[in-house]
Amino acid sequence: MNQIQTQRLVLRKFTPQDIEELYRLFNDPDVMHYMGGVRTRQATEQRLSQMIDHCQHGFSFWAVIRKSDQQLLGRCGLIYLDNTPEVELGYTFFKEFWGQGYATEAGLACLKYGFEIVNLERVVAITHPENTASRHVMEKLGMKYEKEAFYYNTNVVYYALSRAKFQEKYPNI
Repeated sequence: MNQIQTQRLVLRKFTPQDIEELYRLFNDPDVMHYMGGVRTRQATEQRLSQMIDHCQHGFSFWAVIRKSDQQLLGRCGLIYLDNTPEVELGYTFFKEFWGQGYATEAGLACLKYGFEIVNLERVVAITHPENTASRHVMEKLGMKYEKEAFYYNTNVVYYALSRAKFQEKYPNI
């Protein structure tokens, strides 16, 4: 995967040069409220390394860049769910970009990539039950609530979408 392009966005692999912006993202208490709290610089460096290494699977979290000004808006992508064989869609954006449709646009691009390029049969997504904004994005993407679960040492709601349902909802993308 070199890049994924949408109408407004470019999703690309993270590089070591992204550390400052990623640290700024992971150091915002509002952004990290449902993700276990802010991360130290060292923890951010470790996470960046993990995201870069995860690309060996053909997918990972990617840097989300706005085409119009090359601004890094956040991250979005596919990773293995908490040491399981399931593939999870995840997204994290700077709060100044919340509510503008970027998570949905990037999430849709990642789902398309996962189903059409990686040939996944199913993608899941999780969040804290109280994170209504994230749940709304999942539902807009066509994901359906399946259960309450426990991942990453916390209680979550668990949504899923099959390739067949994705193709049914988005036949022309």
